[in-house]
Amino acid sequence: MVSLIDKIFGLVSYDVGIDLGTANTMVLVVGKGIVVREPSVVARHKKSGTILAIGSEAKLMVGKTPESIEALRPLKDGVIADFDAAEAMLSHYVRLVHQDPSSRFKLPRPRVAVGIPSGVTEVERRAVQEAALSAGARQAYLVEEPMAAAIGADLAVEEPEGRMMVDIGGGTTEIAVISLGGIVLGRSLRVAGDELDEAVTSFARMKYGLVIGEATAEQVKIAVGSTFPFEKDKKPLQTVVRGRELESGLPKSLKFSSTEIREALAPTIRLIVQEITDALEETPPELVADILKNGIVLAGGTSQLRGIDRVIAEASKMPVWQVEDPQTAVVRGCAKVLQDPRLLKKVKVSGGLR
Repeated sequence: MVSLIDKIFGLVSYDVGIDLGTANTMVLVVGKGIVVREPSVVARHKKSGTILAIGSEAKLMVGKTPESIEALRPLKDGVIADFDAAEAMLSHYVRLVHQDPSSRFKLPRPRVAVGIPSGVTEVERRAVQEAALSAGARQAYLVEEPMAAAIGADLAVEEPEGRMMVDIGGGTTEIAVISLGGIVLGRSLRVAGDELDEAVTSFARMKYGLVIGEATAEQVKIAVGSTFPFEKDKKPLQTVVRGRELESGLPKSLKFSSTEIREALAPTIRLIVQEITDALEETPPELVADILKNGIVLAGGTSQLRGIDRVIAEASKMPVWQVEDPQTAVVRGCAKVLQDPRLLKKVKVSGGLR
């Protein structure tokens, strides 16, 4: 309900969905769309704690800072690892959407829905909620990421029909079987995009004696990473990688091919695929029949890795499809929850949509 005073002065509250991801943070303002799409990185002075940069600017500093400055990621494995840095990052983004130069009046504080991994503890849930409230939210609701992704993908989550959502992000892989507006079976695997980056780093060091940083490993994964062999008439992709030779300590450049990077990523991909097949084995047979009809739905940034849908389809014997714009599915779902009174009521009752 909008109060009479709000109607008189035009101060209608607004709703904000936030995907507080390990790799990227996205903020969607209802009626305006996605207004923030930035890396989850904060740069600050070590001694004073002064925040120097947030987002893209801070990410450029990773691995390049002097001793007095640290560029860090406030979240690890989908949960807050550094509360102060996470609060500073959230406050920065809430302030960005809170400012409206066209208005003569101060906008009211927003209602916020934040996506969280399904496997977090109550302590971790409270940390996220407190960070959102400290950042300037009037009310903060928590929505588990696979449910948010399913809602963002416009799946009929409240129908008596089984849907399987797999959200592969930067820090966690979220697997959920959804029916009647709830998660019947959920798994949260803290293996995702970050572990794939680490696999590339380990491969470069072990095979070529080349030391590369986190950002370079991510670039290699995006450029030539794959999980399934390319068609025979296509040549393997290649990318130039620059780093430091382990033995001499001098700079060195090498070419990596998609074939060898695929081999490096394979063990991590197997862990993710195994978790999905294990979840299917525990799913009630009636819901498995529904999933066979509807398919396994993929969301999250890492679900865009070449061929991952084919690998999951082969292992599960199920059709697999990816949502449109998979990286934004969670934030879109969080915003939709705030606009649906029935779903929002579930959030209020349970402390987080499950």
